[in-house]
Amino acid sequence: MADINIQRKKNAPSPWILVLLAAFAVAVAAYFFLRLDPASEPVPTGLEATPTNVLPPDTAALPPIASEEEETENLTAAALAAQAETDPAAPNYAVNGLQKLTGILVAITDRTDLRDPAIREQRDNLTSATSRLDEPNSSVRPGFVAAANLIRGIQQQAYPELEGAAAELVSLAGQLSGRSATTEDQLQTKQFLTQAAAVVRVISEPAQ
Repeated sequence: MADINIQRKKNAPSPWILVLLAAFAVAVAAYFFLRLDPASEPVPTGLEATPTNVLPPDTAALPPIASEEEETENLTAAALAAQAETDPAAPNYAVNGLQKLTGILVAITDRTDLRDPAIREQRDNLTSATSRLDEPNSSVRPGFVAAANLIRGIQQQAYPELEGAAAELVSLAGQLSGRSATTEDQLQTKQFLTQAAAVVRVISEPAQ
């Protein structure tokens, strides 16, 4: 009798395992191909980076603020004399000179030895006369006259040796037209500022 070779039938893999493997493969492929590039992700609103070396438009246009030391250096007879020596035909020559002279005189009148009601009144007249110099078509003549009167008041209070110089400044201020249209006007303003600087150099120091 012939032997019959009986082979055991191999079990086929479960179809559910194939489905799970296929789903896993799809998930992995989707992760690598569909994920966002971190560099391309938008920055949330309000967290945008701002360059540290860029000022806001309204701040970048502002002029540098003068230090306290620079402001003090501007309130000296030497600074006024230097201003007087610049070109009198330059725009705002008279205005700049008068503003510098006003700042110096106001600082001088703060001294204890010059605290006098008459000087205080003349100082107030000066600050009032120069308060609107930045306005168009404003005249500098009232400011120069007030400055000369304040100088004379300071001279009468403590500097008798400057009587002639102070009187000449009052006279020069009265001759100013307040304009700078002609060479004569410009030279008169320059003369006043130059002589005022010479007087200020003396009255900047306490009287002996």
